[in-house]
Formats: sequence, C-alpha cells, structure tokens
Amino acid sequence: MIYRIAIPLLLLAAAARAQTPAPPPDAEIRRILAERVDERHNAVGMVVAVIEPSGTRIVAYGKPAKDDARPLNGDTVFEIGSITKVFTVLLLADMAQRGEVKLDDPIAKYLPEGVKAPQRNGKQITLEELATHTSSLPRLPNNFSPKDAANPYADYSADKLYAFLNSYQLPRDPGEKWEYSNLATGLLGHLLSLRAGKDYETLVVSRIATPLGMASTRITLTPEMKERMAAGYNAALEPTRLWDFQALAGGGAQRAAARQRLKIPEARRLQRIVVTRRHPLLHFRRERDTRAGHAERRRDAGNHQRLVILTRAQ
Repeated sequence: MIYRIAIPLLLLAAAARAQTPAPPPDAEIRRILAERVDERHNAVGMVVAVIEPSGTRIVAYGKPAKDDARPLNGDTVFEIGSITKVFTVLLLADMAQRGEVKLDDPIAKYLPEGVKAPQRNGKQITLEELATHTSSLPRLPNNFSPKDAANPYADYSADKLYAFLNSYQLPRDPGEKWEYSNLATGLLGHLLSLRAGKDYETLVVSRIATPLGMASTRITLTPEMKERMAAGYNAALEPTRLWDFQALAGGGAQRAAARQRLKIPEARRLQRIVVTRRHPLLHFRRERDTRAGHAERRRDAGNHQRLVILTRAQ
C-alpha cells in the first residue's frame, strides 16, 4: 500500500447543526496544531480555515517545508487530495442545473462507443451514484498497477479505465450500499469532461474557480503558485513529490490555498437542484456522516490530507 502525506489542510465549516459545539477559539486551535506538529510530528505545518455564521478565520502553525522558514498562512498552496471531490460533485450539480446532464442518467450514456458500463440485474450505474459512493464500484480499479509508487495515478490513462469498465463485474446492485470510491469520483469527473468537451481542469476553472474568484485553485501550478506551494512528506516526514493524474483527476488532482477553501460554501447555491434527493450531493454534514459526495475526513491510500468539517448552529 502506498502512503504519502503533505502538510495537512483542514477546513472547519460551521453550518446549521445545533447539537454540535462551536469551533474552538484561535488560541486553542493553534495549541492543537502545535501539539501535532512539534510533539506528534504529524506534519511540518498545518493550516485551519474556520467558517462560522459570524465570519471566517484562518489559523496556521509551522512552515511550508523543513528547509523553508517562512510561516504558513491562508495563501499557502496545498495538494488537497480528495478535497478535489468537492469540485467534481459541484460540477455535476452545475451541469445538472444547466440541463447538460441529469442526475439519474446512466453512465453508459456518456462513455465512448465500444466501452461497456458495468451493470447488475438490469440496474445501471447513474451519475448520482458515482457522486454518492453508491455505484458498487471499488475504491480503486483492479488494473491499477502504477509504474511509479511515488506517483501512482500518473500512468492511469483513459484506455486503462475503459479496459476496467469493459471487464468488471459488480458485486452488488448499484445504489444498494455505500462504499467510498476514488475510482467512482474520478470516473465522474472524466464523464463530465467528455460531456462538456473540455479537460477536467479547464472545466473546474471555468465553472467554479473563476466565478468564485479562486485564482489559486488549479491542477497545473502557475509560477506564482509554485512559490507558495507547501512541500509534501510521507508518514515518516520524508519528502515526496506531487502527484500527477490522467483519467481519474476528478478524484484527487487539485492544488489550492486554504483562504480559497473559505469560498466553497458560496458554491452551495449550485446544490438547490439536488438537496431534496435521497443522497444530497452538496450538503455540509457532521464529520461522522460520510455519505455525501464531498471529501471527508478519511485517509486515502497514499494521501493523508484531510478535510475536517465541524458544524455549528446559526
């Protein structure tokens, strides 16, 4: 199994949950971060973004790299891993709202000719099931065999993805059970890109990042973003490289700064088409409820970056 850790980016989102206590004050958050950095050696530095009814705040501790004494801040760029899934599901909501796709469209509708979508007992996988981790697809495809364990997604191409889909047998009916899947969300991003006729990064930039003023949310780093990029480390705090993606970019390819994560709730306006459905796609839930399609506090194989969501009453 591949393990990798970059300096964690944590997002504390305060939403309407009366039973959950308020996020702690800055001094307490900083104390927690100092303990994790200096005593537990979980990271070289950490940034927390807090969203509350009263406003937003950012608390940082540590530095962007072992050999970089600059202090971390809200503009430090991180490889955000599975928080990328937030953007993929936002794209689905946006495209559904525009009438470009429907949530219950079978994925077969958007696959190239000659590629077969897995199905079971006559039930086809839908776009919504990809977004809500109920597609019955596994966490990773069974033909996922990276040439470089330090950059595992770099050589997983569309051809490999199509070969997997053509041969895979679902273990249960789609929609029957929740199972976290990097593959499913990566496939969703790929299908939405095919439908829009644009690559995944261009689609995110044009539909989400640019409208929300998120200039430091990209996959391809600009020279200026490179200057603010936090270094990545594995669990032993040994340096690791950034990951590259092909077909599964929608599952984990984004890089972004914490200050721009504060703008994510603004995109909830895109969710009005989906919040009434059985599995809300874009709903800020409590930490322990991981059915929604956004990234949660789980650790991907090979990526320890995480999104922590705390909720708070209005």
